[in-house]
Amino acid sequence: MNDTSATELAALMCSRLCHDMLSPVGALSNGLELLADEKDPEMRARCIELLEQSARISTGKLKFFRLAFGAAGGFGDAVPVEEAKGVIEALVAEARRVELNWAIDGASLPKPAVKVMLNLAQIALDALIRGGTLDIGAELHDGNYEIVVRASGDKIAFDETIGRALEGNLAPGELSSRTAAAHMIAILAEECRGGLQYKRDDGTLVMGAVIPQPDGMIG
Repeated sequence: MNDTSATELAALMCSRLCHDMLSPVGALSNGLELLADEKDPEMRARCIELLEQSARISTGKLKFFRLAFGAAGGFGDAVPVEEAKGVIEALVAEARRVELNWAIDGASLPKPAVKVMLNLAQIALDALIRGGTLDIGAELHDGNYEIVVRASGDKIAFDETIGRALEGNLAPGELSSRTAAAHMIAILAEECRGGLQYKRDDGTLVMGAVIPQPDGMIG
């Protein structure tokens, strides 16, 4: 595993969050300026529609960040599957032209498993630059949560550096705001005594994780 300080990783994650929030928040600011100057009722209605869209995207991203990166409530807590599904559905709606297939066994998942699943889902969506299908599955098997995220489409855009980050093989100097999330969940999986892996071909990207069930948690 790349020897990265917690401070450096935190700084890179903050850079990633700021980058992702800049567009929808900037759109909110621009929309408010246009609304203040616009007198035509039809154009004002259009401005309000755009403001609502930007607010919805911003809210979806913040909910994603809270579950995917945050530590509220502690790492041992379970997260309702429906909450995680709602976050991913918001990401899929923003991406467009992506069909989501969902197969999760159980009503809740431990927080580390949810963090891994959400980050893998985001990586998969980023890879579907022309749309396609996103399949997400998870089940408890022999004391381990097995997670699979599969992206399939006409074109898969995937940086192999992210793949190396997932597998814990990131070379010195390859850690950046682009690879920080993958590096973070690789560390998380290792701390949980689990692991991540991926496989890619021309039209498919499959990422998997094995996260041991936390002590004291009933599946």
